[in-house]
Amino acid sequence: MLGGGRTTEEDRVHDTARARVPAQTRKVLRHSVRGQVLDALRAALVDGELVPGEIYSGPALGDRFGVSATPVREAMQQLALEGAVECLPNRGFRVLSRTPRELAELAEVRAMLEVPVMLRLARSVPAATWEALRPAAAATAEAAAAGDVPGYAEADRAFHRQVLALAGNGQLVQVADELHRRAQWPLPGAPRVRRADLVADAAEHAALLEALAAGDLPVVESLIREHFAGANL
Repeated sequence: MLGGGRTTEEDRVHDTARARVPAQTRKVLRHSVRGQVLDALRAALVDGELVPGEIYSGPALGDRFGVSATPVREAMQQLALEGAVECLPNRGFRVLSRTPRELAELAEVRAMLEVPVMLRLARSVPAATWEALRPAAAATAEAAAAGDVPGYAEADRAFHRQVLALAGNGQLVQVADELHRRAQWPLPGAPRVRRADLVADAAEHAALLEALAAGDLPVVESLIREHFAGANL
C-alpha cells in the first residue's frame, strides 16, 4: 500500500509477480527517477528481459529498481502510449507481442520515409558533413563489439537521427525515431541478438556514410533497404 491508499489487487500479486521480474535489471538513482526507470524498461524490452506476453506488476519492478511503484507505473504508462505494453487494471502491465508481419510493415514504412530523404541528402550535402557523422557511426560499432544490445539500440537510433536531422525537418526526425524504436522490440521467442549480427549491422552505417559522401544513389538506396529489412535493430 503506497501513500496510505487502499490495497489493490496489483499490490496483492506483488510476491507472485516477483519471480517474473528480469533478474538483470539495473538499480536506478533517486534523481530523475521516472526517466531512469523508463530508460531501464526500454533497455529491458530491447534486450528481451521483459518477455512478450508476460505480466509485470509495478511493486515487483519497483523492488527490482530500488524505487517505489509510482515511477514504474508512470514509466509503464508511457510505454503503453508507445505501444510496447498494455495496462491491466489491478494486475499490472502485459508486454505486447508482435508478429513478423508487423516487423516487416515497420521496415516498409521506415523505408518509405527515409529512402527519399537520404537520396535527396546524398545529392545536396557536402562530403565534409558526412565525415562529421563518423563518430556517431563509430559509437554503434563500439556498442556492437561489446555485444551491448541496449547500448547498440540507442547508438543506432542516434546515428539515424543525426542523418535525418540534416533534412531540417524536426517532425520527420521524431516520427522516424518512434518507428525505429518500435522496430527494435524483439519478436516473441526470438533469441538474443548475436554480437556478430550487431557488428554486421554497425558496418552498414560506415558503408552508408561512404555512399552518401560519394553521392552514389543506387548504393545508398540498397544499403538503407537492406538495413531496415535485415534485423530489428
